[in-house]
Amino acid sequence: MNNQIFFFFYNLAHTSAFGDKLIVFFAEIFPYFIVLGAVVFLFFHHEVLPSRNPFGVFIKKWREVSFAFVSGFSAWILSLILKNLLHTLRPFDIFPNVVPLLHEAGYAFPSGHATFFMALAFSIFFFHRKAGYFFIGSALIIGICRIIAGVHSPVDILGGFILGFLIAFLIRDLRGKSFFDFLGPKV
Repeated sequence: MNNQIFFFFYNLAHTSAFGDKLIVFFAEIFPYFIVLGAVVFLFFHHEVLPSRNPFGVFIKKWREVSFAFVSGFSAWILSLILKNLLHTLRPFDIFPNVVPLLHEAGYAFPSGHATFFMALAFSIFFFHRKAGYFFIGSALIIGICRIIAGVHSPVDILGGFILGFLIAFLIRDLRGKSFFDFLGPKV
């Protein structure tokens, strides 16, 4: 079933030059815009930068900003560890007829992109539901485009999404415990 879903999406690649460029944009460049968008949202939503005393406002609201990025980076690091433990090959390593649109190296499961962006999305979702939906949708777009680009199979992306959600959920629940006291008081 994993292979069938992979080829369903992968067959959307290599149909037009514009389509391939669009897929590469959403799989490789769009993620940078999402990180920038998360930073801008978290700062401007709390009126940190536009205030007369941005440092004072930031100190009051930094817990939420740090929670989002601690969740994302913790999830990404865990995905790197799991990749090196599980040694799952990428689709272009398994199927000789798959020509990826992106250059990727290393192991595939779980997808680091899917893990990071879903952890970031859910950590924002826990505080701001409407913005969280946007970031979850963006993570889904990134994941699907990485399947279409031929660098991940659906199980890599799904595993990354689940891991990202679990890390964000776990850090949210542990943030009041002594290990996370460095993040400040619970919001």
